[in-house]
Amino acid sequence: MEHRVVFDFDIHFSNGGGLQGQDFRLDIEGDEIDDAALADYIVRDLRLLMVGEVRILKKRIIVEAHKRLPARQA
Repeated sequence: MEHRVVFDFDIHFSNGGGLQGQDFRLDIEGDEIDDAALADYIVRDLRLLMVGEVRILKKRIIVEAHKRLPARQA
C-alpha cells in the first residue's frame, strides 16, 4: 500500500514574508511521518531558501497511489 500525507502548512522566511498551503499532498514512505521530518521534506521538495519557522497543521495520512516516479526512475 502506498501512503500520502495531506496537511496544511505555514512557512515564515527569515528575510521576511511567508508561504501557506492547504490540503497539500506529498508521497511518503511508510504510514507515518513526524512534523519535523515533514517540515524538512516540504522545504526540500519546494527548494526553499531562507526558511525560518515551519508549522505543520491538520496532518493526516491517507492510502493513495503515489503520483511521482521514485527518484531512481525519474
